[in-house]
Amino acid sequence: MLSHVFVGISDFERAFNFYSALMDTLGLRLKFRDGDACWAGWMAADAPRPLFVISKPYDGGPATVGNGQMLALLAPNRLTVDRAHAAALAHGGACEGPPGLRPHYHADYYGAYFRDPDGNKLCVCCHEPDAAVITQAIR
Repeated sequence: MLSHVFVGISDFERAFNFYSALMDTLGLRLKFRDGDACWAGWMAADAPRPLFVISKPYDGGPATVGNGQMLALLAPNRLTVDRAHAAALAHGGACEGPPGLRPHYHADYYGAYFRDPDGNKLCVCCHEPDAAVITQAIR
């Protein structure tokens, strides 16, 4: 459904360091990086799209955040959600909600919320049951 997601940033090196740590934690690989043009993009290891792109705004104006806008990135399991949230905070992000179950969305929704150094709101979430609970149920 999506071709790419584009997030405006104000300081390329700061944003690149933040998103590199986050994308690495999620298992996404860098497709391109052009420091002179101030943009970079990541993709899944097994598909060319969708892309996640950061760049300074095309119009040359300041990057600003939208009220009510949020990007949610899918994690394969709850441990990855925890690790992604920790990586985000360690690289200049601000917590908007620690990792945990959000049963008001659905019984297995496990997510964490944070803002990047430019104030863009992000979520990393997993929709799968906890692997530890499944393992115990099988025994």
